[in-house]
Amino acid sequence: MDKQTLFAYDATPAQFAQDWRDQSAPTDLHELLRTHFKSGPTIDVGCGSGRDVAWLGANGYEASGVDPSEGLLREARASYPGLGFGLAALPALVGLQAGAYQNVLCETVVMHLDPREVGPATRRLLELLRPSGTLFLSWRVTEGDSQRDKHGRLYAAFDKHLVTDEIAGQTVLLDQEDVNLSSGKKVHRLIVRKTGAA
Repeated sequence: MDKQTLFAYDATPAQFAQDWRDQSAPTDLHELLRTHFKSGPTIDVGCGSGRDVAWLGANGYEASGVDPSEGLLREARASYPGLGFGLAALPALVGLQAGAYQNVLCETVVMHLDPREVGPATRRLLELLRPSGTLFLSWRVTEGDSQRDKHGRLYAAFDKHLVTDEIAGQTVLLDQEDVNLSSGKKVHRLIVRKTGAA
């Protein structure tokens, strides 16, 4: 994780958590998850304050979340004390077991990485899946050069081939750019089914 981005999240985690609560519900994301995720262990990588983990848990998935921000994890644990949250950062995700998950959600996180880490992060996310498991990976699209917002968070500009090269040989269920209904920002969304028998 980009250090300046992590510092921003840890400096004012309650503010970010409130901002996300105030956004419209991501109904477009929920529809895609209902369509493509199957029952089984599900992890939200970069879970922030836990909103999507809570939705997953309420909709029948065995959901947990990890994030590199201690501040955001405190917010998640306070808001959703019945759910599991742990500390882990892309690209390494130390402590997470390969092949342990039916579903992996990584929603608008990888743009906070140095572009050189995007490929290794994608590879690691796929590694977490069981055979025939499903990865939902999205990132905010930044046109032109990488930039930082007023909080100092990195929004890296990178070619999507840094991601798609790593998913070669997998089954691509969705590959598109659209506008996230919750944030109003342009995002690229990929849904990938890992090869192999269940």
